[in-house]
Amino acid sequence: MSKIKKLLVANRGEIALRIMKTAKQMGITTVAVYSEADRNSLHVKFADEAVLLGPPPSNQSYLLSDKIIDACKKLQVDAIHPGYGFLSENAGFAKKVSDAGIIFVGPSPEAIEVMGSKLAAKNAVSKYGIPMVPGTDEAITDIPAAKVKALEIGYPILIKASAGGGGKGMRIVASEEEFEEQMQRAISEAESAFGDGAVFIEKYITSPRHIEIQVIGDQQGNVVYLFERECSVQRRHQKVIEEAPSAVVSPEMRKAMGEAAVKVAKACDYYGAGTVEFIVDEKLNFYFLEMNTRLQVEHPVTEMITGKDLVKEQIHVAEGHSLPFSQDDLSINGHSIEVRVYAEDPRNNFLPDIGNLKTYIRPQGPGIRVDDGFEQGMDIPIYYDPMISKLIVHDENREKAIQKMVSAIDDYQITGIETTLSFCRFVLEHEAFISGDFDTKFVEKYFSPEKLDIKWTEEEMELLAGLAVEMYERSKNQLIPIGNENGGKRTNWKNRLI
Repeated sequence: MSKIKKLLVANRGEIALRIMKTAKQMGITTVAVYSEADRNSLHVKFADEAVLLGPPPSNQSYLLSDKIIDACKKLQVDAIHPGYGFLSENAGFAKKVSDAGIIFVGPSPEAIEVMGSKLAAKNAVSKYGIPMVPGTDEAITDIPAAKVKALEIGYPILIKASAGGGGKGMRIVASEEEFEEQMQRAISEAESAFGDGAVFIEKYITSPRHIEIQVIGDQQGNVVYLFERECSVQRRHQKVIEEAPSAVVSPEMRKAMGEAAVKVAKACDYYGAGTVEFIVDEKLNFYFLEMNTRLQVEHPVTEMITGKDLVKEQIHVAEGHSLPFSQDDLSINGHSIEVRVYAEDPRNNFLPDIGNLKTYIRPQGPGIRVDDGFEQGMDIPIYYDPMISKLIVHDENREKAIQKMVSAIDDYQITGIETTLSFCRFVLEHEAFISGDFDTKFVEKYFSPEKLDIKWTEEEMELLAGLAVEMYERSKNQLIPIGNENGGKRTNWKNRLI
């Protein structure tokens, strides 16, 4: 066992601050790193020590792995927590940290490398009988051969960059006529974004849900799952609203997905916190998508329903301790929803709206949590992701959690910039979200900027509240995501809403 006494957080903003808070509760001294743009940031003020890395651009500051490791040596740091983004899924960085005799609070470099490539990940889990979307088993750049494979799979198909993420290097192809052009574009974009033009082809699920399973494992080989998160409300292939548990996952499906996620983790000898992502079709068949070998942005909703501090567990595992709980010890308590508050203008195609937080007052109350890294009067820097905060609520059921989130959004006062709060409120009050009948195309199907300007009368609000209660009760009592009533055949859940 290696006791961590001093921890450097190789990140910034809300996630750096969130990690440091848990570390301090554990009696661990914290070290912040920062760029010139973040000199006055809250994570810098909160830390016991802080190190300037360089100018604002991340490639001159937060991505300087050697400089970060040198700082650790000078300050006698025991461990590095990478947070998410930046160097968190960089196998080379994890190896450098380990080689320097510093504990990396995360999985092994080998696990990061395997799961960092979508093709290598599919290869690793293929022998475990985990459902996967029909597609190519290896990278393909030969366009004629790829076209033959696409015909075998059947259109529509999806071309994806093997090293990709965030929707880059991804193309939906509806027919053979447009295949060649989209293939060339995907390869070009993948090379530009990731330095790797490898792409693969898979069947495109037309009404997909994005549901992921949180796992955590120790270095003794124990792995458990901490249930699912529903992450289907997205814009530009990036999540905006997450909740746990999902409105459409039955106990049987939850167990099946959880056990599949554990197998994925064991396929690469995974330890630490990780997330196994699945794509789910309209009949609630689920397929392995990828594994994120780090803490997720949306991890708080899992913490709220399980009562587990995932950062604390990450640190314990990194120290060499066995997991202090088994699968049977875990249960779901209530319902949690998270909205990501971005400095973006939903009325202008969600373009970033960088500026000064003239007013910044957080909502407060039982079951309300705000993870952020800003205070009133601070500027949102242009150099990084425009997320201001994560607003998380917890209540005894989904209906009450939705109501609490709407109230919390109303109490969140931000002026000086445009934010996604109005969009999030629109989603939460939409009948598709309330009923649970939605997928990753929510924005495409239901949202347009002018809908944010609709003013509801008091009578209409009462009717909407009544509808929410009625639809929740129907979904709770009559939504049967999977069942054995038809000889074990899966049932289209949308038709079960009477």
